[in-house]
Amino acid sequence: MPDPTPDLAPAPSQSSARDLTIRGLTVEYRSGGYPIRPLDGFELDAEDGEMVLLLGPSGCGKTTLLSCLGGILTPMEGSIRIGDTTVTDLDARGWSRYRREQVGFVFQAFNLIPSLTALENVAAPLLVAGTPRRAAMRRARELLEQVDMGERLRNRPGKLSGGQQQRVAIARGLAHDPPLLLADEPTANLDYIQAEAVIRLLRELARPGRLVVIATHDDRLVPIADRVVELAQHVRDDDAGPPQTVRLAAGEVLFEQGSWGQLVYVIEAGEIEILRERSDGPAQRLAVIGPGDYFGELGPLLGFPRSATARAHTDVELTAYGADDFKRTIRAEAGRVG
Repeated sequence: MPDPTPDLAPAPSQSSARDLTIRGLTVEYRSGGYPIRPLDGFELDAEDGEMVLLLGPSGCGKTTLLSCLGGILTPMEGSIRIGDTTVTDLDARGWSRYRREQVGFVFQAFNLIPSLTALENVAAPLLVAGTPRRAAMRRARELLEQVDMGERLRNRPGKLSGGQQQRVAIARGLAHDPPLLLADEPTANLDYIQAEAVIRLLRELARPGRLVVIATHDDRLVPIADRVVELAQHVRDDDAGPPQTVRLAAGEVLFEQGSWGQLVYVIEAGEIEILRERSDGPAQRLAVIGPGDYFGELGPLLGFPRSATARAHTDVELTAYGADDFKRTIRAEAGRVG
């Protein structure tokens, strides 16, 4: 039986092949006075026509990266190059033109205008850019037909299902036939039937002349992606090895805030100082802990980077455990206490 899916992507007429190169991308912001770096020296290469998946939990930098790619957020350091254009070198006028002509956006919450019909929502960015109304409506109709929404042109968002709204949002993102399509959690609000249709559509849109970059925590997209980038580091406990002894002299740093690690530490002798680095002044001392105390467990157990810096307050001897060994040790201790 032939595949009933229509030819979903318009053949790019003016877009040229665009490879993506990201080097040393760093973004830092303040949260409660603390510096947070969702991206720190990030690098990526992707080829024109690929479907690239940015995979990871909330807070790992997926949306931040999309914002940089879309010209919404300026990184602190690093470069983004698409084809012959170094996006991070553009001035304000260049950014505006880039966002208008080279990038299409698809949002988790659809962001459709409730008072407008599907046809009007898709035509809106064309009208704002100065396209004559008749041409804008014709282009919007073509796009909605290509995403299988031709029978819903006159429906407003409130009369559409979540999957139908997302199809309209995708059509709107394609209004200017951009060579780069960015989708932020496009299946997050959909059931599996609607998600399957949207995933199929996004897969069809990635073809020569268009690069599709999707930020998601939905691993259902992994098998059909051309490239998967895991933004949260996965620490394998079997890489940690057996428990080991670590000795530090006073003043030595064991690990730094924002770094990734797979070990949990128990203090055998001496003291450890726990510090929170601040963006608006000197580091804040959170605690000084001693023999019998453990620390550093939440990062390896939850898959987070270190939330503080650990430094030897005195000469110190530690036992370092992998996450699984640490959990077994804690359970054994709890059993003995019980």
